[in-house]
Amino acid sequence: MAPAAPPTEAPTEASTEAPPRPAPAAPPEARQRWRLVVGRAAEAPSQTQRELAEAWKVAIEGAGMPLARAGEARSRPRISFGAPLPVEMAADGELIDLVLTARWPAWRVREALTPVLPDGWRLVDLHDVWLAGPALAGRVAAGEYRIVLAGAQRVDAQRIVDACTALLMSRRVPRTRRKGDSTVSYDLRPLLVDARMEDAGPPPVIVIQTRFHPELGTGRPEEVVGAIADLLGEPLEVGTMVRLRVILADDVGRG
Repeated sequence: MAPAAPPTEAPTEASTEAPPRPAPAAPPEARQRWRLVVGRAAEAPSQTQRELAEAWKVAIEGAGMPLARAGEARSRPRISFGAPLPVEMAADGELIDLVLTARWPAWRVREALTPVLPDGWRLVDLHDVWLAGPALAGRVAAGEYRIVLAGAQRVDAQRIVDACTALLMSRRVPRTRRKGDSTVSYDLRPLLVDARMEDAGPPPVIVIQTRFHPELGTGRPEEVVGAIADLLGEPLEVGTMVRLRVILADDVGRG
């Protein structure tokens, strides 16, 4: 009797599963944060805050700096701005933070940025700040403005000094402002940090500090001029205005 044939194994089907994909490479780590101090000329192009942020993003990316990325798919460059700057207002000390994935010396940052700055802007200074420090936007507390008065040459400078002092001594400074189609009343005093005469002129020059408050809003320097005019009993007209600097929370009231 012939021996039985050995059992045959059933043919196995070819696997249809794709080979495992390699894990995506980890994004480069953030290694440095630069804080730019920048200024805008009075004749710079008029831009909204959104347009301004986009212009700076294009300039910084065009400088070839190794920007760290955030957000979905690490697509958003880590650039943060201080306080919004009113359209057409000149400025001497606005703040912008950049986070880099490599350490660059100050001279290299300056050389890379200077040729590509947005029209009408200049690089005033830059600081290598603590990488793990609090976000810039959350630390901005106030702005300082230099206002040259126009049409006020006949106002005695000492009266303006006295009016600034009286304003700072006041418990309340009632004001009204337009909001859409209506008028709202508010107290300017919590938003006022300082008001002082810098130059008797003519024309007189006043320096004003006002707060950026998350609930009360922003103190408008032109409203402070209006409050001083009310105390004087005669109108004051703003000639030119420059935001001298953005003030961080730890520095409010100093200087």
